[in-house]
Amino acid sequence: MSDVTKPRASVPEALQQWREAERAVAVARRGKLAAQNAAAAAEEAVEAATATADAAKTALKAATLAETSAAKTAAAARVLVESTRVDLADADAESALADVDEAEAHARYRDASDRASENQRP
Repeated sequence: MSDVTKPRASVPEALQQWREAERAVAVARRGKLAAQNAAAAAEEAVEAATATADAAKTALKAATLAETSAAKTAAAARVLVESTRVDLADADAESALADVDEAEAHARYRDASDRASENQRP
């Protein structure tokens, strides 16, 4: 219907229509604002999720590097342990040989001392 054929509303009816239109506009604006806020929150959630994924990737990379470093350190420690065990075995052997040499030297001294004592007897 065009404005020409449309019946004209009375003042109270026009006022009622205007109030209903204002309420509809207010509801629509609140809905639009809520939708904008929801869209902004969703964008922030995407950014946060992306940042979390990036952090997880970085943490995984760091953990992998730490694991590699720990494995290398453990391997070096094993080499050091083996080397130290060999050094300890060598030191034990040298100590045992030194004990034998000292005992033999002590025995030679005792023999020499005994001979010297016998030679001094009248």
